[in-house]
Amino acid sequence: MSISTNISSIQSHQTMMNTNANNIANVNTDGFVPNDTRMSSGAGNSVVANNKQADNNGSIRSQTDLTKEIPDQIIAQDAVGVNVASIKTQDQMLGTLLDMKA
Repeated sequence: MSISTNISSIQSHQTMMNTNANNIANVNTDGFVPNDTRMSSGAGNSVVANNKQADNNGSIRSQTDLTKEIPDQIIAQDAVGVNVASIKTQDQMLGTLLDMKA
């Protein structure tokens, strides 16, 4: 995995967190239809966030489901943490390699 792949994953998961935060903020907004974020592979092993509006069930109340939104926030947070740890490890390995060549 390259640093650019890690960065695209972090950016995509940030998009997911932003979408979920908006959905949660509108949990009491009548007629609100939440958005859903799905990850997919992009060019060059990048990660791409795809947003789409959830299916409208016609409810006059907000259709935000907190039993979906809260776990999605945890998943996004953990994914960012894993990618940051991977970037740190790659940076340390590169630094060690450069030290050996000196």
